[in-house]
Amino acid sequence: MLLRAHTGFVLMALLLCCSVAASGAHAASRDVLSYDDARHLLARTGFGPNDTEVRAYVGLTRAQAVQRLLDGARTTAVTPLPASIADAATWRSPPGPNGSPEERKVFQREQVREGLQLRAWWVQEMLSTPSPLTERMTLFWHNHFVSAQPKVRLTRLMAVQNATLRAHALGNFGTLLHAIAKDPAMLVYLDAAQSRRGTPNENFAREVMELFTLGEGRYTENDIKEAARAFTGWSIDRSTGRFIVRPGLRDDGDKTIFGKTARFDGDDVLDLLLARPETAQLVVTKLWREFVSPEPDARAVARIARTFRDSQYDIRSALHDLLMSDAFWSADHRGVLVKSPAEMVVGTLRQLDLHPADTMPFAVAMAGMGQNLFSPPNVKGWPGGEAWINTSTLLMRKQFVERLTRGDDTAAAIMARAMSPEDGNADAMRPVPRQVLQPNGVADEDKLRAQRFARAMQRGLASVQFDSARWMARLPGDSAATRNQSAERLLLATPPQQPLDATADSLGFVRSALLDAAFQLK
Repeated sequence: MLLRAHTGFVLMALLLCCSVAASGAHAASRDVLSYDDARHLLARTGFGPNDTEVRAYVGLTRAQAVQRLLDGARTTAVTPLPASIADAATWRSPPGPNGSPEERKVFQREQVREGLQLRAWWVQEMLSTPSPLTERMTLFWHNHFVSAQPKVRLTRLMAVQNATLRAHALGNFGTLLHAIAKDPAMLVYLDAAQSRRGTPNENFAREVMELFTLGEGRYTENDIKEAARAFTGWSIDRSTGRFIVRPGLRDDGDKTIFGKTARFDGDDVLDLLLARPETAQLVVTKLWREFVSPEPDARAVARIARTFRDSQYDIRSALHDLLMSDAFWSADHRGVLVKSPAEMVVGTLRQLDLHPADTMPFAVAMAGMGQNLFSPPNVKGWPGGEAWINTSTLLMRKQFVERLTRGDDTAAAIMARAMSPEDGNADAMRPVPRQVLQPNGVADEDKLRAQRFARAMQRGLASVQFDSARWMARLPGDSAATRNQSAERLLLATPPQQPLDATADSLGFVRSALLDAAFQLK
């Protein structure tokens, strides 16, 4: 009797152990990245991976893959800035009140030209960087701490800000907040450079609370007024374009902010904002929408925000927790985010292994799709998500794909058309063509944008030519059918909305995949 009972107990224990082992093996198996898992991770954190990049992550655990991404992050660009922008010796401030109309015109032309060069430079960096995550985070912060060249005007200041965002992109949010508050482009954009004792400008104080840290409704108008006093005296040296404090313009009296009274200065105000839990909540919520899904999970966000605060605002910590969350890997959250124009353009070029000699046309193409780098529409930035897609931008996205996969044009023929008198080029300084003027003589912006987009694509195609047969041959598979399957898995985040034409040649199949609605998603 005892023997039978003992045997039964042992059998139950063995069954329990086997069950636990099987459960553990299943969890471990789920934790190892498949091809689709690796593609999902790299597509969400980069600009569209190619097949080689995806396969380098297959077989890693989630923890290993996320750590590899974070360890590979950079703080500087690999692409040298154009000399005219990078050289501090070429710095020149805008013409003063006594400047002549001709001086102003020359200065404006210089800034337009350098602005186009800077946009082309950033597109090249997105294409060339060994750390796409770094550029995605730099772009994320560009749309969080918004400045725009049309108001800042000085291209070099925008380049300096871009370098600051990159240097802290995966560093410490508190350090980044302090750096951006003293950033010359930000001081110009939010009118802080002229703020002085007695007449403080409230723009920066308002936006740093509403958009950069706390969120709307978590402060009072008096908090803004008092904080604006604390930021007085922060300015720019016109001879160098660098941040300086002008003691004579500072208000060093007592201020009452969030119920505390002291002789606060600007840095003190930023520290008060960082001490508030709402700041971590706002940043993590925006990161969730950028990398996980359009609708954040309130409990998960609260948990990650607490860890973010406990880490003293270590951005890597927050990103690590987001990318390790079950929500990030959930099948329900795949293919639910819309690619930004930057992801659409750069991602397509990267996935098709295309390396344009001239990236300026592709920067113009992004602008046509609604994302003009260094020029967000307002202080709230690009709204993103479904707002990226409308009848105009969707048409341009499809035209981009169609022209990029045009197989019957030689580079020489494309270049000839791009430089023809009828078509002109993508130079933003050309006069507005008569056919895009409305009856009142004002330019029709949609038509003008479409024309610039078309000219840009003609120029861009002159430096790239997609060899579909060669590209497809590098994908795994021992037949056209299996290579088609490989191409579909690489290019699309979800199954296609319409069946792809399996009978088409390699170019036709790739084009059908790129034109499918699923290609707009990540």
